[in-house]
Amino acid sequence: MPHVLRSRVGTLHEVPAIAPVAPGSRSLLDAEAVAVLHRAARALLRDLAAMTDRLVAALREQEPAYRADIENRPTEVWQEVHRSLRYSVTSLLQPGETREAAHRTSVQIAGVRAERGLPLDALLHAFRLGGAMVWQGLVEEVSRGNPDDMRLLIHVATDVWNFVDEHCGVVADAYRRTERRMAWQHENRLRLLTASLLDGSARLTDLATAADVLGLPEDGWYAVIALAGDDSRLTLPAGTRTLRHTAPGVQYALVLLGDAEGDPAAELAALGAALALPPGARAGIGSPVESLAAVPHARRLADTALRACPPGGGTVLLDERLPDALVVSSPELAQALAERVLGPLRSLDPADRDLLLDTLVVWLEADGSAQRAGTRLYCHRNTVLNRLRRVEQLTGRSLTRVGDLVEISLALGARRLLGG
Repeated sequence: MPHVLRSRVGTLHEVPAIAPVAPGSRSLLDAEAVAVLHRAARALLRDLAAMTDRLVAALREQEPAYRADIENRPTEVWQEVHRSLRYSVTSLLQPGETREAAHRTSVQIAGVRAERGLPLDALLHAFRLGGAMVWQGLVEEVSRGNPDDMRLLIHVATDVWNFVDEHCGVVADAYRRTERRMAWQHENRLRLLTASLLDGSARLTDLATAADVLGLPEDGWYAVIALAGDDSRLTLPAGTRTLRHTAPGVQYALVLLGDAEGDPAAELAALGAALALPPGARAGIGSPVESLAAVPHARRLADTALRACPPGGGTVLLDERLPDALVVSSPELAQALAERVLGPLRSLDPADRDLLLDTLVVWLEADGSAQRAGTRLYCHRNTVLNRLRRVEQLTGRSLTRVGDLVEISLALGARRLLGG
């Protein structure tokens, strides 16, 4: 281990080779080595303030991550270093009595430094610098007092460095525990803030704080996606700024479409086109809203769009399916309308009834063109017209009257979305 600071007494005396120790004299050698260690450690305790100054200076010079804290909180850093060094030296004198307190100190220091954002490598470097400085101090004290005792100090060097390694392990474990706790607290705060925005429980006075924590503008265009099914493979366009939240039976994605000057309709269309879903999943995309304060409304619109999704899966943009949204927004009225308009067809054979209704749907999708409807249904246009006339006769509605056509279209939507 290289020395941290240049020795105050110049070049150290050469350490003599350690001769083999006879088994019977081992305990005597241990006792002599410990006595040498204790004499040097007591001298270090008397010089602890000066050693603290030197270590703080070394940290300032060698560890840039510590520099800002040393400049902004000099007294706090000095006291922290002094406390750590005191336990390091005292542990050489009373290892059993001080071990637990020394561990608590290292854990406390690691927690504070993790919360301050000091990198773990920088913290471990600081502890190793401290360990090297204590060892250097021991070497200098023994060399100055009785150089011949160096061979005895070397005998306990392993114990000194084991102490340093032990505390580096304690520090690393405590640092990582603090990191995990802070990460959980951060994620939990993000989750709670996102949930409060979506469900409308966030107070208006808290929106600025929520925007700052979530990294989102208060004024901007937002949309909410409601997803039924597994969202683990839900893919959004690259670069999309989004927050996700899971609620019972549904998962939400709050998407920033752009700033207040953007074109939300175009962004929403691009989002819907690029959205990738797992097979069988259903996604509803609500209409855009212009601020974080309106996100609860966007979530309700997304829920409505989700209810308008086909049972087999797919994506529905609410703005493109507003009639369906009307149907699912009031299912009881929609069912009543479907029964009133299409109820007379129940008397038909199921196959015949389905044929008439399928023809009606295709004709509407073909913008009222019997020719195009016939092409899709593989039949003549006159066959299409004959089937449509039967529908008019059975329902009592005319496909040439706008009001009747609206009722028929909504009734068909109710049948498709609500069953029956």
